[in-house]
Amino acid sequence: MADLAHDRVNFCYRHAQRQSFVLCQRCGQTVCGECQTPAPVGVICPSCIQGQRKTGITRPSLVTRWRRRAEASDAPVVTYAIIAITVVMYLLQLVPVLRVTELLYYEPAYSTPAYSEPWRMLTVLFVHSSLIFHVLLNMYTLLVLGRMLEPMLGRWRFLALYFIAGLGGSVGVLWFSELGNGAVVGASGALFGVMGALLVIQRRLGGPTVQLLVLVGINLALGFFVPTISWQAHVGGLLTGLLLGLILVETRANHRQRLQPWLMTGLTLVLIVLSLRYFVFPVGPLGLG
Repeated sequence: MADLAHDRVNFCYRHAQRQSFVLCQRCGQTVCGECQTPAPVGVICPSCIQGQRKTGITRPSLVTRWRRRAEASDAPVVTYAIIAITVVMYLLQLVPVLRVTELLYYEPAYSTPAYSEPWRMLTVLFVHSSLIFHVLLNMYTLLVLGRMLEPMLGRWRFLALYFIAGLGGSVGVLWFSELGNGAVVGASGALFGVMGALLVIQRRLGGPTVQLLVLVGINLALGFFVPTISWQAHVGGLLTGLLLGLILVETRANHRQRLQPWLMTGLTLVLIVLSLRYFVFPVGPLGLG
């Protein structure tokens, strides 16, 4: 019975079938997207809203009510937005004169003093190869994972997870590829990070993990056998996602949630320091060919 009670903590107190990772900042109860009302810090639940009304707190402004309606939905808005931007970028890539791919792809040379363009470590997430199968597969994977994880984490946590994991994937390319090689495009690093975080969260919350483990294992193995796939980005993103998932799970309790942004910022700073590899260890002239 104790184990069952512990498991129920991970589900919305008003919708017993909806798993969530978000707690009311006032009472600490788990709330799904539909039951969340944005507060100055975090969200509050319907019960606490009713308590506010009884104490005579004034009605929120019209703009605030509109924002609350938008944020109260379980729809994975961040996931949809990333997919939309990525698809638009892919269409722009098909116009040669715009040189979108050339301007946004990443390779280790762009993390050296001679060719320093550090923003490419994140812009690479929005460009893909000319094969439409590449972008379709990645965006379908993001859709499946985002619809599972974004309602659990909340939009800002999910957005941070995606981009920090993407940065981790680029750091993996930087450290595990030879200078002058390793040019990459695609969101695979971020997607492996999302899978890694979901794996940790599901494992710690008692959810099913076998299918996810198989999916991660197959895709990770493909990277080592298919020359056109960057296993370096996969490994970097996966390791980053595992760490982020651990941070999110271990700081889930209401009294520890203030640690989340600090720990996630700390991990980001570590990745930024690792991205300075060739600034700390200077190299000779680049053989870019």
